[in-house]
Amino acid sequence: MAPLIVAHPASAQSLAFKQAVAEAAAQDRDIAAFYKEIGYKPIWTSAARGDKKRREAFLAALGNASAHGLPLDLYRPDEISTAMRAARTDRQRGALEVELSRVFLDYARDVQTGILTPARVDEGLVREVPMRPRKATLAAFHKSSAKGFLKALPPKSPEYARLMKEKMRFEKLIGRGGWGDKVAAKSLKPGASNNSVLQMRNRLIAMGYLSRTPTNSYDNAMVAAVKAFQSDHGLLNDGVAGANTMEAINTTASTRLSQIVVAMERERWINMPLGKRHIWVNLTDFHARIVDNGKITFQTRSVVGANIAERRTPEFSDVMDHMVINPTWNVPRSIATKEYLPLLKEDPFAVSNLNIIDVRGQIVSRAEMDFAEYDETNFPYDLKEPPSQGNALGLVKFMFPNRYNIYLHDTPAKQLFGREKRAFSHGCVRLNDPFDFAYQLLAKQERDPQGFFKATLATRTESFVTLKEPVPVHLVYRTAFTQAKGNIQFRGDVYGRDRKIWRALSNAGVVLSSVRG
Repeated sequence: MAPLIVAHPASAQSLAFKQAVAEAAAQDRDIAAFYKEIGYKPIWTSAARGDKKRREAFLAALGNASAHGLPLDLYRPDEISTAMRAARTDRQRGALEVELSRVFLDYARDVQTGILTPARVDEGLVREVPMRPRKATLAAFHKSSAKGFLKALPPKSPEYARLMKEKMRFEKLIGRGGWGDKVAAKSLKPGASNNSVLQMRNRLIAMGYLSRTPTNSYDNAMVAAVKAFQSDHGLLNDGVAGANTMEAINTTASTRLSQIVVAMERERWINMPLGKRHIWVNLTDFHARIVDNGKITFQTRSVVGANIAERRTPEFSDVMDHMVINPTWNVPRSIATKEYLPLLKEDPFAVSNLNIIDVRGQIVSRAEMDFAEYDETNFPYDLKEPPSQGNALGLVKFMFPNRYNIYLHDTPAKQLFGREKRAFSHGCVRLNDPFDFAYQLLAKQERDPQGFFKATLATRTESFVTLKEPVPVHLVYRTAFTQAKGNIQFRGDVYGRDRKIWRALSNAGVVLSSVRG
């Protein structure tokens, strides 16, 4: 970069410079307050060694913005360099001073907590992004080593670092032409021998699942390769290339790269301490996991909300503070009026497992009721299902009280856990192994967690058990995620949210890159 032409430091703090800074910052409360506090002195545009290092480190960071999946054109590094060389008067330097601070704050926010505001992309993205105060960020940058401060802005999670590496790998892969021709067949079975098998063989070789081989038949080696591919894509790993497997095999490297870039943006949204122990529920992966000090210590299959407007499970973080053993199901009003009231109108003794409760909390006799006079707007009763083996919540639920009325729970509908895609609930997350999940949580506070749980369960009465150490819960949605060891994982976009995020990122100027050579 050509050197910035500046006047003597004393001149840079002239009245004209200070007035220019004050005027340029007037429309930005945070920047204006920062410069007022430091007496309208420069942090970018003087000849001082600190300002020079700050400029150089910032321009270097901007030049590397695309490595983070950020839109380089948004920060205009070339224009900024030109403006630095052109600024000669105190007023020009004052205006440039504020512009540099403004671009810095934009970049800091984007690389630290994301480009997008989640709720503006999809109504199910109710996550509260941990935004840092702008004025405090600028003040901290001013007092810190510029290079070190900028390096510390992106997420420090191992996941983010691995996603960045995968982004670079896929860019090189795309530069070499991707994975080659797609497979023409809609499905293939072991034993087949045709041109489509050759296409699938070559594609699996390019993806790294199969060694180079002259075979043109769907043999045992290819079955093993397909199984490994299926495992890495959340598919039933039976070694048969059915419609879902073939769709995944034919997905382009560019599409996978866009998933990685979206995952990086999502990782920035959750750039905060997750908790030494926390619960991680990836909706697209249909699994719930307990993580201790960065390692998965327990996992179980899950069922999430169906892909229907009112049933999709939202994404947010909260804190689990208790579990309920032998829970009562308080039927949400939307379910009571939209699903059960029509049944009660046809037969007042329908859904006999539910109690009808009046405003005084008393059970109402169905024989005395005429449900025909009620609709969704005037139904005055609550529906409750008492504790039982067949209760919709099963025998235990795990609570992290939130405005969305979402929690984790058991279920009597165990057959759903055998499905490849498990989006069937009304929004809450059902667990395949809820008892083991409970034992793992209780192990922190009970000598015999299993015995404690079973004894409480045996009472057959609703019991609230406080977690002495509340556990953060993160409901996330990752169609691309990494492992400490092994291949990157890809999953389906079950609610279409990642497609919306990628569209929003593209509109913001993010582009997919390829690297030749």
